[in-house]
Amino acid sequence: MIVIYGIPSCDTMKKAITWLKLNQKEFVFHDYKKVGISQVKLSDWLAQVPWDQLINRKGTTWKKLSEETKLEVNSDEKAIQIMIENTSCIKRPILEINGVVAGMGFDEEGWNKIFA
Repeated sequence: MIVIYGIPSCDTMKKAITWLKLNQKEFVFHDYKKVGISQVKLSDWLAQVPWDQLINRKGTTWKKLSEETKLEVNSDEKAIQIMIENTSCIKRPILEINGVVAGMGFDEEGWNKIFA
């Protein structure tokens, strides 16, 4: 099962969803803004990838956080707290295939390899 996590207004998300549709991949879209994200799901992802790769430090949401808050993010627990409170801080899209993080962000060449 393919699940793509993100927010619908994100241009990168739009590209990823278009790619999935053009390549006839059935998927479920998980909208952080409407559904949120659970601590359990974040813990599962953090067992697969480090928190500093899962957090989108280039995004405006991260940049708007206070320096003190940013410096506090130094563990999985703190990263989970920030990502639950600020879902836009999570890199997007997160591509999950059968419960495994297969990709973070969208890169057409990379996705072609994932689905080869």
